[in-house]
Amino acid sequence: MLLAFLCSCVLMLSCWSAGYGFFSKRAPVEVAKSESTEPNVADVSESSSASASVVEVASELICQGDFDAAGELIKHELSASPGSTAQPQLNQLAQIVQQYKDISEQRESAREAAYQEQLDELDKLRTAPHKEDANDVNDVSHISDANDVNDVSDISDANDVNDISAVLSVIANASALADDQQRSELLGRPFVKQTFQRTIDKAGEFELEGKWLDAYTNCYYWLLASDPNNEAYLDYAEQLIDKAAIVISFQDSPCETHEERYEGIKKEIFLHAIEALNYRYVSVMDYGQMASKAIRRCELLAEVMAVSFSENSQSDDSKSSFSPPDTHELTAWGAALAALSDEISQSLIGFSKDKFVEIFEKVLALNTTTVKLSEQVLIAHFAEAALSALDPYTVIVWPKQVQDFEKMMTNEFTGIGIEIGKPKGLLTVASLLPDTPAYRAGLDAEDVIEAVDGVETKDMSLMCAVRKITGPKGTKVILTIRRPGEDETRDITITRDRITVPTIRGWQRTEDAGWLYMIDQQDKIGYVRITSFSGKTVPGLEKALSTLEKEGLKGLILDLRLNTGGLFESAVGVTDEFLRDGLIVTTQAGVGRIGDLKVANEKGTHPDYPLVVLINSSSASGSEIVAGALADKEHERAVLVGQRTHGKGLVQGIIHFRSGGQLKYTMAYYHLPSGQRVKSRDAAKKAGTKDWGVAPDVEIKLTSEELKNMLNLQRDNSILVQADRDESKESLKRHTAEETLAVDPQLAVGVLLIKTKLIETGVPVSNVN
Repeated sequence: MLLAFLCSCVLMLSCWSAGYGFFSKRAPVEVAKSESTEPNVADVSESSSASASVVEVASELICQGDFDAAGELIKHELSASPGSTAQPQLNQLAQIVQQYKDISEQRESAREAAYQEQLDELDKLRTAPHKEDANDVNDVSHISDANDVNDVSDISDANDVNDISAVLSVIANASALADDQQRSELLGRPFVKQTFQRTIDKAGEFELEGKWLDAYTNCYYWLLASDPNNEAYLDYAEQLIDKAAIVISFQDSPCETHEERYEGIKKEIFLHAIEALNYRYVSVMDYGQMASKAIRRCELLAEVMAVSFSENSQSDDSKSSFSPPDTHELTAWGAALAALSDEISQSLIGFSKDKFVEIFEKVLALNTTTVKLSEQVLIAHFAEAALSALDPYTVIVWPKQVQDFEKMMTNEFTGIGIEIGKPKGLLTVASLLPDTPAYRAGLDAEDVIEAVDGVETKDMSLMCAVRKITGPKGTKVILTIRRPGEDETRDITITRDRITVPTIRGWQRTEDAGWLYMIDQQDKIGYVRITSFSGKTVPGLEKALSTLEKEGLKGLILDLRLNTGGLFESAVGVTDEFLRDGLIVTTQAGVGRIGDLKVANEKGTHPDYPLVVLINSSSASGSEIVAGALADKEHERAVLVGQRTHGKGLVQGIIHFRSGGQLKYTMAYYHLPSGQRVKSRDAAKKAGTKDWGVAPDVEIKLTSEELKNMLNLQRDNSILVQADRDESKESLKRHTAEETLAVDPQLAVGVLLIKTKLIETGVPVSNVN
């Protein structure tokens, strides 16, 4: 319902809830330890039947991320057995270890420099002139001694939220760059503590004015960015998002009125959903908890309406045509909800489905005698809150949302074929899709879309713009665009058509709208990025692999970073491309229910070349199935590089209702081939652990700056423009493979691991001599 808003907020919040642990996928190599804690490599070497076995052990250590132990082992063997037949391989492995250390040292040096730069900027802000002194730029008598880093300059006059945000952004950047000890010292600084308190106070001021979204984006977003492990900040931020979502649900947008947004919502859809979940949900449902969360949301409705829609808070340019209830109605509503909340708390044990439905009916009845909200709005909020008690992924897709939901699941829609963004607040074409109406109509990357069918885009959200631009096949849309460097706008009329968004990408686009997949031409190391799992993913991957194999592919890097999932069968199909036999994944639909096994098929399996899979905290669902199965100890087909995955650990099914709505619900857990269940983030947190998702064999944690640089480079290398692009325009910036590896340390280490495996099997490699 509030997809654009909630997605952006969830993305921001997810950054602050990540953590890392250990998830063992293969038996560790036993390396004895001396009393000095240094690796006793002599025992390993002497127990080896030949130097060749040392090559295998060293290679395995490297692929487990233990580069120090591998280096010591190689050094000892080269000293103990000079002139052995394995010496060339050992020399090359030694260079692999050295290159890894070089990458690590360069990254650490860059991190320290960037961290110090942020500290210097923070000190400048700490000692900056107060507002009342700003008129006399030469008066510095009030500036405190900059040498005392713990000195507190008074920021109490920084009533302008921009002043606070400027300081907070520096603190957040410094925190993101800090190691654990540095972060602790940073957050303990008096100036930082005072800034945090001022931020909390400012958020309170926003709340009194009913500006919940401002309280989050200007205050708690930055607090969480600075102190991501602070549970109090996280809980309060979630409350603010809930309140902001309520306000937005009553506001009109350029795409729809708030009444139109809730069209088609009926209580029968919710009741059918509850009935279906009662039999199909993966575990026993806690109806008491569901009822409590739903009542709490209804209480928030009253709290938000009392503040945000009061006469004093309504501005002339308000985007809401909603008429709020009066004070007496809100009081009666609140008292009745409190009574229902007491009723629920007194009967939590044995709280049945029927009792839950009874509470729902009571809420609807209370509404008609008190606040008289739109029943559709109330049902939507009640349902959303109740289902959130189950898990984050079980939701009702109301009739108005079905089209957007199916676009997201299938990567197919009817539109014009562009990727859009809002840099500097302007709706802009980020890239074209090949062979689409937009490409054929002459639209180009960097064109600013100023209006869609005459409606200005200045205040349009991205989701609203997408809805305006897409539409039934064969219909027309008029885009008013402004080209960079041109003063006049022009109208371009485009006929909509069926669009399929490709999910397979290489490391750089070619001029003919294809992709380059070979990231290392000399050693024939390929790179394929899968952005999501759709019905076209497996054929697309098959085509890319065929291209690479014809070019002499010797090793492959599969990039699943930022891939949040998609179709279950597609993820299974991708995994099957690399396994000849055995289990891929087992889904278990609750206790006592029959599980479903997915088994690899030898037909169509690709050669057993070295395989590295890149993962990060945004790799979820299908990505966890692929990465987990390929690296599982039953197969050991791939080495995982990057960061612990998101930790979804759940499989969803979809039920279609005759009324037009759908239910996306959690139907099963999934287990890797060895039987290891992939834990969900929520389950792990409840158990007090951080072993959710799938962990990498070689952990490479990117800083926020490194991630930003990587994404910028990927964007530059992915943009598609018109073939006859105006020569007067600034040429596209493409980055070479060497530049790509220099900016992306996870990918660079992945290449080193592929080379390690090639060296182990006796295949000569370049650039390690």
